[in-house]
Amino acid sequence: MFVAVVIISVLLAAMLSMSAYFKITRRPQFVEGYAAIGVPDSWLNPLAALLLAGAAGLLVGLWLAPIGIAAAVGLILYFLGGIGFHAKAKDWKGLPVPTVILVVSIVVLALRIATA
Repeated sequence: MFVAVVIISVLLAAMLSMSAYFKITRRPQFVEGYAAIGVPDSWLNPLAALLLAGAAGLLVGLWLAPIGIAAAVGLILYFLGGIGFHAKAKDWKGLPVPTVILVVSIVVLALRIATA
């Protein structure tokens, strides 16, 4: 089961890193998408930092289980907030991405707890 933790954690960390990169570089489609749901531009760098911290925590958590568990919990909270912003803006077409990442974060948390 630990192999599953490694694979899913590494893939999720890569996705989070890409998302952070798009926020930091201000990719137009991402900036427009965040603006449409009410996220100010000034939040993009802090949000990117949170994603990078989550990605790093998942990777370090492969060796130190409490760090991986904490990172997964933080990501769950992050993506619950993201879903809340989409719902508040009634952006139903934008809900699948944060919802899928939320589910993957929950799976990582469950697997990491099970293998700790």
